[in-house]
Amino acid sequence: MSVADRGPRRTVSSDQEHRDGGDFVAGLAARKAAARLLAAVIDARTPLDGLTDHENGHPQYKALDMRDRGLVRAILVTALRYRMTISGLLARRLEKPLPPNATALSHILHVAAAQILFLDIPDSAAVDIAVTHAKSDPRTVRFSGLVNGVLRTLARAKETELPAALAATDEAPKWFSDRLKTTYGNEKARQILEAHRVEAPVDFSVKADPGLWAEKLGGIVLPTGTVRVENLVGPVTELPGFAEGAWWVQDAAASLPARLFGDVAGLRVADLCAAPGGKTAQLIVAGAKVTAVDTSKNRLVRLTQNLERLGLSAEIVQADLLKYEPEELFDAVLLDAPCSSTGTVRVENLVGPVTELPG
Repeated sequence: MSVADRGPRRTVSSDQEHRDGGDFVAGLAARKAAARLLAAVIDARTPLDGLTDHENGHPQYKALDMRDRGLVRAILVTALRYRMTISGLLARRLEKPLPPNATALSHILHVAAAQILFLDIPDSAAVDIAVTHAKSDPRTVRFSGLVNGVLRTLARAKETELPAALAATDEAPKWFSDRLKTTYGNEKARQILEAHRVEAPVDFSVKADPGLWAEKLGGIVLPTGTVRVENLVGPVTELPGFAEGAWWVQDAAASLPARLFGDVAGLRVADLCAAPGGKTAQLIVAGAKVTAVDTSKNRLVRLTQNLERLGLSAEIVQADLLKYEPEELFDAVLLDAPCSSTGTVRVENLVGPVTELPG
């Protein structure tokens, strides 16, 4: 079984040519940002979406141009999606486990390994930039030789070792796998975990004319009216219709609760746990007078920004749902409560930076 048999390698765009001139190495800033953000996700449990937000994201990420932001996002979702496989293959090449305080070194290795194993980036570029990265960091400079040796042997062995490594892990911590098996049974849990390895499509809810937007975006119209685009490459902000607020990113399944209301034109509807606003937008477009309620001030800021781009308006209320007492009763109430987020595990595999994911 060849590496190609495991599925298509993701194509990403970045300036990977090494240039002369001082300490500058093209692509190094992107890899440093990827390692820094990977550390934030793994060590500090910081949500990836917030780190890669174009306006409020991590400064190191925002300092990159759009092409390199796309590369960073691709590296991160790949390193996270295949973290256990990558960890196993790296461990085989270490005489002893990395010490607990060597997290910076671990992140450099994972960023490079994600490129070597799964992304359409020359192995030599991934290795060389990782070595340069290690040499540029006082915490890892003495390990630059180790980085070089580990990654070069990994690149040579990936054809023979990667298929078996993928088969030996489900890319999930034991507690997560156990919960899935307990809830769904062994076979369905296996299918869910396999789906997490498949790059998710991007779904769009449109204000009007789904057929037109499916054509413009290169997608199809689902029976629910959602426009689905497979293998979206590049930032959502550069797609036709973004600037004029013609659509918003919203998973097809997430769009169903609002559709179940039927005709809501003229009705007062409360959208509880509303941020970041996908269902709120649906209800407004359907003609409802919407009150969007959420306990998080920061999430409501994002909801407000999303509605502004879409040219939509709603009454926005920050409140604890258990204590919220509206002045008038509503005609309808939508409560799509926060869930297990198992679907989010797969949605996080989007290619390119997605600045907003309402609903």
